[in-house]
Amino acid sequence: MPEGPEIRRAADVIAQALEGQTVTAVKFGLPRLRHYSRQLRGRQVIKVETRGKALLTHFEHGLSIYSHNQLYGVWKVIKGHTLPKSNRSLRLLLQTSTHSAILYSASEISVWPSAELPLHPFLARIGPDIMDATLTWKDIAQRLRDARFCRKSLATLYLDQQFLAGNGNYLRSEILHDARLHHALRPADLTTGEIGTLARSTLALSRRSYDTAGITLAPGLSKSLQKQGLKRNWRRFYVFGREGYPCYHCSGAIKRVAVGSRRLYFCPACQPPDR
Repeated sequence: MPEGPEIRRAADVIAQALEGQTVTAVKFGLPRLRHYSRQLRGRQVIKVETRGKALLTHFEHGLSIYSHNQLYGVWKVIKGHTLPKSNRSLRLLLQTSTHSAILYSASEISVWPSAELPLHPFLARIGPDIMDATLTWKDIAQRLRDARFCRKSLATLYLDQQFLAGNGNYLRSEILHDARLHHALRPADLTTGEIGTLARSTLALSRRSYDTAGITLAPGLSKSLQKQGLKRNWRRFYVFGREGYPCYHCSGAIKRVAVGSRRLYFCPACQPPDR
């Protein structure tokens, strides 16, 4: 499933094509939504934003399209109106005079009065967006100390969208490794310094992933590996997907475990369960 940085990058591309533009054609692939086409056609898109892994397209007359990619959804933006051939199911098509924005395969799509979006079942319960430019490491540190979250294991907490919306599986492994913390620890177990380190790692790695289109490695290390001939997929992460390979910090073998049916990667030497 795409995580916060990927959804935000997709939203940026969609916004470039749609914001400030009048939608000349609207098509919903789900029958239950087709009656909204007339209400949205001929209206201007005023903003495209993300909240966690959800994407919101706001129109001038007070309606918004909510979409969530889930596992298989993907957006594609093209110049012109000739749609590319695809085996995917078209779920939403928004066209302006110059561009087409197409959402394939997603099933979580709905149309809401913009003023009522805070009542949406998903949006009503999520925490701050991990890609919110106003979010600071101190905000994250405060949430780590919050009674709602401080006694959850880090492995559980870092997939909890109520804690931080947009966080996901690869970011979880990468953030905990960057902070040198074992996934079984809880925020309540951490020192003030460790809380600060974890909060800073959370912000830094999510923003680095956004800036680099999915690379969490430090830029210098990633470039060094690129010069050695490694393909992009092998110079993206410190630990995620690297089971059995040496840790870039200590050369110990990376391990993989299943936590709540989701895979998690860590370095036992750099991230011991007891510090």
